[in-house]
Amino acid sequence: MPATPPPAAEPEAPPTAAVPGAPAATADPAEASVPAVAGSESPSTGDEPRTSPAPRKDRRVLRAVLRWTAAAVVFAAVGTSAAYGITGMDRTDVPGLATESDGRWDYPTISMPPLPSGSPRAFAESNRGGTHYADLRRLVLPAPNGAHADPALRGADGWLATKTFLAEYGTQVDRENLGQQLTDHGLRHIAARGWTTPDGTHTRIYLLQFGTAAVADEMNSPGLTNYDMPSHEMRGAGLTKADEQFSTHATVDDVTRHAFVETKPYGAEQVREAYLAAGDTLAVIVQSRKGAAKAVPFQQTVTLQSQLLG
Repeated sequence: MPATPPPAAEPEAPPTAAVPGAPAATADPAEASVPAVAGSESPSTGDEPRTSPAPRKDRRVLRAVLRWTAAAVVFAAVGTSAAYGITGMDRTDVPGLATESDGRWDYPTISMPPLPSGSPRAFAESNRGGTHYADLRRLVLPAPNGAHADPALRGADGWLATKTFLAEYGTQVDRENLGQQLTDHGLRHIAARGWTTPDGTHTRIYLLQFGTAAVADEMNSPGLTNYDMPSHEMRGAGLTKADEQFSTHATVDDVTRHAFVETKPYGAEQVREAYLAAGDTLAVIVQSRKGAAKAVPFQQTVTLQSQLLG
């Protein structure tokens, strides 16, 4: 009787590349990947009838499944990392998601000037007169980066002549009346600064200091404002109304603000103006621009000046 030929050797599956982070392969992936089922019978003791073992699954199929599972884990990890990187970046760092400017100006770093030794701040409880002991010239908001300074507002040693401030007002009657009020209320001095930005906006800031906060309040109204309108007409400005575009978040404690905007129809330029009362000091801020004076840089300028005085 002819000899029975030996069974053909089972073909070996091709080797697979190791996947970073994947568990090490066992000698038999089929056995390693199939967990024990709860409630299964204990191993045979030899008393039960023997049964044929279940056919083994094709190792190639199991290895392919393991490869695709590991690859899916790697892709998921890479996707998670990419998502974390995007959410962790600033919006302007992501191509296509750059935020356009909202119109605010780029001011230099602003800090409060030092006080003379032993002097309180304007709104300290011990400072009942609301006196600004810091150098008033250093309390004027600096010009934003890229702006062209207005030499006419530099004054002598940083102090501006009263007549230069009064020139902001349109009529001779207004200038004379306001000038007399300033004299009657004991105006001490004026610090000022002006500039023009590349878009043509002309800004002027005047800080007027008086003897006490009480005197400054009297000068503020009705001297400069009547709450709902300015007491005197600015040069180049026609009818004005209260500027209602200011956010409540722009309010600075202890600083009273009245802001106005010229209404249509206006001339070649639109004028915006604000009056701030802060202790013994009043601030007058004027912005004008051909066509229309933009609201955002005006609000930004008024708010920053308020913070310097507060």
